[in-house]
Amino acid sequence: MIDARQAGSRTPETMASTLKLEIITPDATAYSEDVDMVTLPGVEGQMSVFPQHVPLMTQMVPGEIIVRKDGHDYYLAVGEGLVEIAGDHVAILTDLAIAVEKIVEAKVEEAIQRAETRLAEKLSDEEVASVNASLARSLAQLQVKRRRRL
Repeated sequence: MIDARQAGSRTPETMASTLKLEIITPDATAYSEDVDMVTLPGVEGQMSVFPQHVPLMTQMVPGEIIVRKDGHDYYLAVGEGLVEIAGDHVAILTDLAIAVEKIVEAKVEEAIQRAETRLAEKLSDEEVASVNASLARSLAQLQVKRRRRL
């Protein structure tokens, strides 16, 4: 008789217990570590991903990512993006990813004020979309920071 491991089947003993989480922004790789679980803001609401998740491509909206690693939770504010989930790997391409402890509330509030001022001006449709995206990213940062006061 052939052992399940020899046949290439996954058994509880051979399944990964962590996920490789990679968060890539236009500037750099913002995060790349093995984690126990990640919760992210999807278009349909919060979505938690555990090891051996079914393969999936989805869109992410501005909000909060919660990373669980070694029994601790870590928080990041993120912008819009795309998420690819493949068993033991989660890749996130996003326009913003910043750890909660690096968010400077005063700077974010200034960015929100600038965006709101710009929206009061006469703008093209493209400019309105760009300012609204910037505003959404700033609001996400502010919400994450205020929710996770450090």
